[in-house]
Amino acid sequence: MTGPVHPGPIRPGRLYGVGVGPGDPDLITVKALKVIQSADVVAYLAARHGRSNARAIVAGELTRGQRELTLIYPLTTETTDHPDGYDGAIAEFYDEAARTVAAELDAGRNVAVLCEGDPFFYGSYMYLHDRLAQHYETEVVPGVPSIMAGAARLGRPLVRRDTELAILPGTLPEAELARRLAHGQAAAIMKLGRNFAKVRRAIETAGAADRALYIERATMAAERIVPLHEVDPAQVPYFSLVLVPGAEVVPVKCAPGAAGQLIVLGLGPGAPEWLSPEAREALADATDLVGYQPYLDRVPPQPGQIRHGSDNRVEAARARHALELATAGRRVCVVSSGDPGIFAMASAVLEQVEAGPATWRALDIRIVPGISAMQAAAARVGAPLGHDFCVISLSDRLKPWPTIVERLDAAARADFALALYNPISSERQWQLGEARSVLLRHRAPETPVIVARDVGGAGERITVTDLKGLDPAEVDMRTILLIGNSQTRRLAGVEGRPLVYTPRRYGV
Repeated sequence: MTGPVHPGPIRPGRLYGVGVGPGDPDLITVKALKVIQSADVVAYLAARHGRSNARAIVAGELTRGQRELTLIYPLTTETTDHPDGYDGAIAEFYDEAARTVAAELDAGRNVAVLCEGDPFFYGSYMYLHDRLAQHYETEVVPGVPSIMAGAARLGRPLVRRDTELAILPGTLPEAELARRLAHGQAAAIMKLGRNFAKVRRAIETAGAADRALYIERATMAAERIVPLHEVDPAQVPYFSLVLVPGAEVVPVKCAPGAAGQLIVLGLGPGAPEWLSPEAREALADATDLVGYQPYLDRVPPQPGQIRHGSDNRVEAARARHALELATAGRRVCVVSSGDPGIFAMASAVLEQVEAGPATWRALDIRIVPGISAMQAAAARVGAPLGHDFCVISLSDRLKPWPTIVERLDAAARADFALALYNPISSERQWQLGEARSVLLRHRAPETPVIVARDVGGAGERITVTDLKGLDPAEVDMRTILLIGNSQTRRLAGVEGRPLVYTPRRYGV
């Protein structure tokens, strides 16, 4: 619905969006009761059978003389022949419902629109609010959300201390649900119904099944609490929830003077199968994980393990924090992507050890290698690094750009194959183009170039081009470039898939 429903500046009626809580009438707030009982019109949405859960919750509180306005959904889960599909049919319904409510407001009547739970928490009222609030005096009365009622009925706190809570609709793709559940934080999954089987599989994939709790119609007379594995997917109603409390964080008691341990390890570039058994064992044994948050998200949660995530530009502070934890007797893993010794956290930690107190040098510090991004990218296309090669980062955050140019020029003159890390960022849009120009002083335009993005990850994209065809617009910070030397060969493999290799013999 667009524009004012009724011309003129006077809008005598007042619109209320009233949250009536999850089901138990005793959980209706005092303010909600006052608004409902004083309203001229009580409106509520209902399916075609005409029954409304919201109205049922407040049925004993309605007064004589109040008008009741039932807004009937044209459909719920069934299909529709509307030309714009389900979304079009529902949008059309809310437009018409808004006009119906507006007619009451224009007549000078205050309207209370009932909504289960809270009006602005997946509440149906919000769609009327979107259409009417700019034209009428409006007030929203909050209600007890179903997830908090569910947690209370299950007797399990959802979050403690620094735990985060994710509210997830069951309509999300299965892989996305599993990804969001995998880091051990708390979650509430709503909108189950026909989505339940998918949701349960995602919970099991994420290793959270032992923490997940199922409840339907929380606080209502028909409330039902069932273990997750006993739920029949064909019998799951819309008013149901899966709550996943955060993984319990149990502080590790370290004996006074106990020696801590610090391991800096690499997860590899993306694929879980590239994590080494040594790294996997270290992660499982750690009391604390320290790292860039997206890297920590790749590590399956461990009960009692504490995670310390941070931004990607605070390497020194991250290293100091890890060393302090280890000094206190903790078993700490500093997590890097790829290999920790290649433009990653191993150097950052050792820099702080050298500059820090003597107690840091007394720590048991180990570096556990990982598959590097350049190795993974090279393996995807063959063996472009099969002879002498050089690795250079194009980031000038920690070294000046003239130094980078000097090294690029020297490596190109010496005819090294090259792996270029950090080739571009939002703040460095021009530097890859200049680097390409430097290389073309010494390298043929047809020199093979591998553009590898998110190797081993969900967004992996590998392109084989050449120096003259290298387009910086196709590159970002998740990309690594491999550039051949004068001997590097390119040939067609199965189904035309490009294979690139640098011979082991040079100039022979």
